[in-house]
Amino acid sequence: MTQYYNPQRTKNLYDAKSKKPFKLSRSKIDLFLSCPRCFYLDRKLGVGRPPGFPFNLNSTVDELLKKEFDEHRIKNKQHPLLKKYKVDAKPVAHDNLDIWRENFKGVQYLHEPTNFIITGAIDDLWQDSKGNYLVVDYKATSKQEPVTKLDKPWMDAYKRQMEIYQWLLRKNGLKVSNTGYFVYCNGRKDRKAFDAKLEFEVVLIPYKGSDKWLEQTIKDMYKTLRSKKIPKADADCDYCAYIKSVNKY
Repeated sequence: MTQYYNPQRTKNLYDAKSKKPFKLSRSKIDLFLSCPRCFYLDRKLGVGRPPGFPFNLNSTVDELLKKEFDEHRIKNKQHPLLKKYKVDAKPVAHDNLDIWRENFKGVQYLHEPTNFIITGAIDDLWQDSKGNYLVVDYKATSKQEPVTKLDKPWMDAYKRQMEIYQWLLRKNGLKVSNTGYFVYCNGRKDRKAFDAKLEFEVVLIPYKGSDKWLEQTIKDMYKTLRSKKIPKADADCDYCAYIKSVNKY
């Protein structure tokens, strides 16, 4: 199999003999579920999938939403979007929120049976009147049809993302509601002109998560990384299918 070796990846590769905890981000869990072979090549052999293009516009929307919700957090008031959807919650302050939001740090938990440090960076944290914390994730895209629920197969990754964040916060001692929220921003395409601005339809999508699948998944990842045998590719992995086709020539 033709492989692209990136020496930078050797800085964080799994070594079964090492006693040092090994970090695995939320995105690497999703990579494992997408294709165990790609996960193994990435985390153990240092051969990653080709990097995608950065979503700069999405990141900009995220940053602006954080600033907007932070204004209400400072004032200890509900955001108008929560009032509109009659959600009993408001943005809440927490000593670790800035760390939990930071990429490459985020919320962390040492899973002692595997010696994995599981990490994930959240977008926001709300709290209801009963003291339950609500995980919030921002999404920005542009679809022709209105988006009001998570009913597409590719949205399953959104659901897993929410559930991992809920699990991490629970492991950090927080009382976390099963219900989280997606602040979904859909870029409008029905405007007459650009006029140097983008307009979004912003909706709030609730999701009731369950993290029961995660414990076994972490154990499966551990077993995979300790194996000396490269796993089979997922049948739907476009990356592995591409490499297989290229190597025929």
